[in-house]
Amino acid sequence: MTLAYIAAASVIGGLLSVTLAALVSFATRAHWVSALVSFAIGALLGAAFLEVLPHAFGNTASIQATAATVLGGILAFFLLEKLVLWRHCHAEDCAAHGAHAGEHAPAPVQHDHGRSGLMITVGDSFHNFVDGVLIAAAFMESTALGLVTATAVIAHEIPQEVGDFLVLLHSGYGRARAFLLNLLASVAMVVGAIGAYFALRFVSGWIDTLLALAAASMIYVAVADLIPGLHKRPELAATAQQLALILLGVACVWGVGVLARGH
Repeated sequence: MTLAYIAAASVIGGLLSVTLAALVSFATRAHWVSALVSFAIGALLGAAFLEVLPHAFGNTASIQATAATVLGGILAFFLLEKLVLWRHCHAEDCAAHGAHAGEHAPAPVQHDHGRSGLMITVGDSFHNFVDGVLIAAAFMESTALGLVTATAVIAHEIPQEVGDFLVLLHSGYGRARAFLLNLLASVAMVVGAIGAYFALRFVSGWIDTLLALAAASMIYVAVADLIPGLHKRPELAATAQQLALILLGVACVWGVGVLARGH
């Protein structure tokens, strides 16, 4: 059953996030992206602090070591993102910044013959692979934690995929090809999830470490990648809407956890 949950969560998560992102991207409704980003922040922070970290700290032999793993994970994701940005960008303003922040990429002046699109697809595949590993680790801890983690992953994948679609379109790809490339990149989530399931059966001691890294990933993406984009709209009405959607994201993952534990 655990393997079935992992496979279903990774397949549905990949397909759902890519499909919804395509609908938003092709409709070019900027306010949809902003709402999705706010909701994703709440889902990520709620999952990290209400579910993943309590499980990681509750099972560990050393709370200090687990906390150090979370800190190390945040720093590692910072360095990893820096490497990605250095590879993508030759100037301060580039498509990668917009894509990673969940914002619309700048309007293209001319196509770059697929270079940015290729790099964003490779980066997205790696990111999806890691998400799959984290989903597998969460389900192997408990079904409730797995469902919450999958919910948070899907929530933050949608605005990220919107950014990826816009980079691909800017890079000269047509809509059908952009959708196909993002769909293929989402397969990496399934590969990561199923591969991690079989690997972690033999090294179960790594599950707590992966949970700590999952929490680090969620916190970093929410705080470093998504929240700064919300500060571009400091007006009171926009702030109230953002806060409401963040709280809705927190409530959503909390509700998923409660329902899952109830079963």
